[in-house]
Amino acid sequence: MMETLMMYLEYYPFVRYALIVGVLISLCASLLGVTLVLKRFSFIGDGLSHVAFGAMAIAGVLNLSNNMILVMPVTIVCAILLLRAGQNAKIKGDAAIAMISVGALALGYLLMNIFSTSSNVSGDVCSTLFGSISILTLTSWEVWLCLILSVIVVIIFILFYNKIFAVTFDESFSKATGVKSDFYNLMIAVITAVIIVLAMNLVGSLLISALIIFPALSAMRLFRSFKSVTICSAIISVTCAFSGLIISILAGTPVGSTIVAADAVVFGICCIAGAVTGGLRK
Repeated sequence: MMETLMMYLEYYPFVRYALIVGVLISLCASLLGVTLVLKRFSFIGDGLSHVAFGAMAIAGVLNLSNNMILVMPVTIVCAILLLRAGQNAKIKGDAAIAMISVGALALGYLLMNIFSTSSNVSGDVCSTLFGSISILTLTSWEVWLCLILSVIVVIIFILFYNKIFAVTFDESFSKATGVKSDFYNLMIAVITAVIIVLAMNLVGSLLISALIIFPALSAMRLFRSFKSVTICSAIISVTCAFSGLIISILAGTPVGSTIVAADAVVFGICCIAGAVTGGLRK
């Protein structure tokens, strides 16, 4: 098995590309995941993934060679709208997410059926929702784009770590002390949208929220401090993504489902470990 894996890595560049992109996306998702879970806004990933699905369907109807041109701006705009709607007293955050995500999902499926460009619409929809082999057909341009955006996300998170920490735990106090919490909430929403679009090829639109939720919840079973949880979440996410990709390549299983299954297994292990040790309060 190891010989087969080494052969793939040596002779097939797309395998190396998939591993690089998978690790980068999982790292970025885990960093933002801790903040989104603690702010009880974790399902923004699920909502934005459905928006990305709808935008991808529109890009397919328009026959765009690079759907990122349309999908990225639309998802970012909807992330901002979700943030604004969540602050509206008449429309709560969870209701706004449900409204936008279900509407976008229905619109995307409707457009893919009406303006079908393939004889296998069901297969195309299933591949988009649950992930496909597209992660194994990445071009060098897509890898560089993912690398650049991932580095930007990590740098922003490190530079504004203290501000993100402040708005995560006590937004009202942060405003009182002069922190521009609205700006940082907007920044978190935009970065989340970017990660969602990048992760579409990795796990599909329906499974993206697992990359955000599982590592953060797993780390919270073991640690209590924000810094420790963030670091542990990143390690768990990268490990599960790498392991899931390797298993998927060797066993021929679906990439997205395999990665999420690995995250679920680790979450179970962390739950048991946390119950036994009582959590490491550091």
